[in-house]
Amino acid sequence: MLILILFFFLSRLDYRSQAFFIPAIIWTFCVVVLAAHIWLIIRRIKEKRTQNKVRFRDSSLINFIVPLIVLDVQVIGFLTILLCSFVPQWYVQLCIVLLALLILGLLIGLLTQWLNWKRFLIWCGCLALTIGGLYGSHLYVRHIEDITLPESFDYKTYMPFTVGSLVKSLDEPATLHFEDFDTVPHMDGATALYPVYAAFAQATYPDSMNEMTSGSILAKVTCSTTSSAYVYIVDGACDIIFVGGPSEEQEKYAAERGVELVYTPIGKEAFVFFVNPDNPIEELTLQEIRAIYSGETTRWDQLGVSGLGSILAFQREKGSGSQTALERFVMKDTPLAPAVKENVIGGMGGIVEKVSSYKNHKNAIGYSFRFYCTALMKNFDVKLLSVNGITPTTENIENGTYPLASYFYAVTRSDADENTLALVEWICGPQGQALVEKCGYTPVGAGE
Repeated sequence: MLILILFFFLSRLDYRSQAFFIPAIIWTFCVVVLAAHIWLIIRRIKEKRTQNKVRFRDSSLINFIVPLIVLDVQVIGFLTILLCSFVPQWYVQLCIVLLALLILGLLIGLLTQWLNWKRFLIWCGCLALTIGGLYGSHLYVRHIEDITLPESFDYKTYMPFTVGSLVKSLDEPATLHFEDFDTVPHMDGATALYPVYAAFAQATYPDSMNEMTSGSILAKVTCSTTSSAYVYIVDGACDIIFVGGPSEEQEKYAAERGVELVYTPIGKEAFVFFVNPDNPIEELTLQEIRAIYSGETTRWDQLGVSGLGSILAFQREKGSGSQTALERFVMKDTPLAPAVKENVIGGMGGIVEKVSSYKNHKNAIGYSFRFYCTALMKNFDVKLLSVNGITPTTENIENGTYPLASYFYAVTRSDADENTLALVEWICGPQGQALVEKCGYTPVGAGE
């Protein structure tokens, strides 16, 4: 009966939708079955009170009880599948199945008079163990979610003109130096590239910024995300952004507003895939990666790895730099399978955290950019995979053998001012490219 009542309330989720007919039928069905149970149990109680103990095999109600038990099995089975679909953890699903079996056993015991006090006490003990297991599973899931992780990448540790900053500096004075704080280009860009363009600012922006607050510095050297940075450059909220290539939506956004963007390559970086360190796999081909993210390959044993079960393929949010790289450089014309909502990670650091050993996701796979997950997220233990047999090393990025190496850009508007154009020219010169290399990325001309 509890399951039927739960089913009744679950059906209410569709109450305000246009498809009212289906939930109305479900409600009616639940009410009828629930009423049948109540009527039959009341009938049994009355029989016992009048000492007219009717055994199941002799009861004239047998033709009514058997179909009712069949309905119980169908309804409880359906609801068990429904509830299990809401939780990914196998141990929670197991507790739900055991709870469903106990409830089904209780209903059959009540309807057939098989349940006596001794058997009911045993049933109560099993119920207590199952509920305890379910509650323990809940606590474990909460524990996994609440684990204190090592400190993730904080872009402010690379903020220019601040004491103790990790930002890289030139070994000589910059050939370009702005004197007026109010006219310096407003920078923004991807989180993974903040160490690079913070170094550009440190080298070329006014020395007076050493005396400014962090808020004033961030007003000129902002760090948002790739998707936000593209909006800001199109809307004129900043002068130059440092990002990977645009998504189709970002190109469309600029075109709709009549803004022409100029893409100047300033460095190369590897797009990498990684797994939990406990995963024995060492490499994947591009075809295998496409099969995973298209939904064709769903289990690790399809790739020769046993004991890890289904593949937990994390993704980034639409419009992020790494998601665009996945769609354009890896998937290409292959449709990307929609990710389960909880597997879509908002921040670039979040996807590294999820795959790392701290989250116990031994069956996970994720992606990011090489420098970000190896240097900026070095507290998280993940294993980079070779792609087509090529490891994502600096040497292989420079010589072009790693198949997923791509440019990142300084993006400006076609109507950029003189200071912005001067900054782009300097970045493409020897000193700018030296800073790109110092920051851990590959300069544009390396290996050529």
